[in-house]
Amino acid sequence: MFKTKIMALITLGAFVISMLAIPVSAQADLTAIGKLSVVEKAIYGVPQTGALLDRTVKLEQDVYGQETHDAILPRVDKIYSYLFETTEQNPAIVTKLNAVEWTFSHAVSHSPIKARVEELEKTLNGTPVSGSLSGRIDKLLHIAYSGGQFEVASTAIPADTLVKIKTLSTLNNKQSRPGDAVALAVAEDVYVGGVLVLPKGAKGFGKVTKVQQPKSFGRDAKLEISFDSLVAIDGTTINTFLGDKAKEETKSLAKAAGASVAGMVILGPVGIIGGAFVNGKEANIPIGSQLYVQTKDEIEVFGIKTK
Repeated sequence: MFKTKIMALITLGAFVISMLAIPVSAQADLTAIGKLSVVEKAIYGVPQTGALLDRTVKLEQDVYGQETHDAILPRVDKIYSYLFETTEQNPAIVTKLNAVEWTFSHAVSHSPIKARVEELEKTLNGTPVSGSLSGRIDKLLHIAYSGGQFEVASTAIPADTLVKIKTLSTLNNKQSRPGDAVALAVAEDVYVGGVLVLPKGAKGFGKVTKVQQPKSFGRDAKLEISFDSLVAIDGTTINTFLGDKAKEETKSLAKAAGASVAGMVILGPVGIIGGAFVNGKEANIPIGSQLYVQTKDEIEVFGIKTK
């Protein structure tokens, strides 16, 4: 009975965490199992299975290159902090990898950490190399930066900061359902005082909030989307929304591209959208559609000095 309860707890924890974005300080209240699942999803793409100790040992070997011998809970906390918790003196693995990838391609990608490291190694060396993820990322840092060092700065992103984004999900009234996740990405780098805080390619999250099918008497379909959050270069989740400032900037973007503007609704030939909804006989938002969102509140992140 006890074993059954433990397995149920592990399964539930893995399921809940698998639905979350890669976090940092906002997830400080996670259980050990929760933190382990988040780390595994970040590195491998999915939470792993098996005993807590075995999973911890595998992560240590993959991340550090060796097993440690403390109690399990401190070991899990250490791996979690090592991956996600940046300071000005010690950038986290996520921040280091984002810095390297942005330096080489001026964008970051959404793949798991292990796959991103391998892809960078193949691009630079022709083939992936062996060793711990920590050591391999440090080698990449030495290629990207003199002495393998880059400067991290604590930076406040003001409320209502505009961010250009693009959609990565196919959205239409025939297939989309309320509650469906909407994948987003930052379309242009965002700097605050010369510090890069949101790199191009950084992922974002939204959801479908309403779907209305075409009705009789010429009433059009309707598709409503919320644009909820973006992930900063240090992994911090930034809450966003489609406010008046963002709508006006999107209208300007559409006009410059030659798209028509009709109130809050913009659906141009280059796939630019604006407003909280799209109306039309068939509501369709193609992948790559661009618009602006704005940050909800001022938030402190660790950015990278590039200028």
